[in-house]
Amino acid sequence: ALRLACRHPRRVAALVLVRPAWTFSPAPQNMRPITEAAELILEHGADKGRTIFARSDTATRLYREAPDNLASLLGYFDRPDAKGFAQVLADIASDGPGVCDSDVAALDIPALVVGNPMDAVHPLSSAYTLAAAMPHAVFAEITPKARNSARHFIELHEQISSFLQSNSNARSLIPS
Repeated sequence: ALRLACRHPRRVAALVLVRPAWTFSPAPQNMRPITEAAELILEHGADKGRTIFARSDTATRLYREAPDNLASLLGYFDRPDAKGFAQVLADIASDGPGVCDSDVAALDIPALVVGNPMDAVHPLSSAYTLAAAMPHAVFAEITPKARNSARHFIELHEQISSFLQSNSNARSLIPS
């Protein structure tokens, strides 16, 4: 979404970024757990890879700091297409937004950037960084899904609804 807005700003009336994982560089450190899971699936298969990952320092850290991320990562090992999906995961984790800070600073559209703590893969610092880089961005911190999933989704819905309502007159939200 960010790349589209930077490359084709006349086609984007507003931008909503929820729990961004990247700022400006590819393969940030926060994507390392995804890379690790993908490599284990590709090298050892889903069952053995899951066992290795579950005993890893990464899993231990995520259990303490971001249990929702750990649950998602462990779910990757349980997919019926785990091996094929592992390559997609590796590609995603090594990718980036394809924009630089000056591209983002030049955006002249309203933006909402939503983040939450307790998320090691989508760090709150990435949301802060992107919101600060965009001249017309609003930052919203919401309840972590790991702490209260229902509250997380209620707050997310409220933030997006409010943003869209308050910016519907800024420019038509229907691209021309």
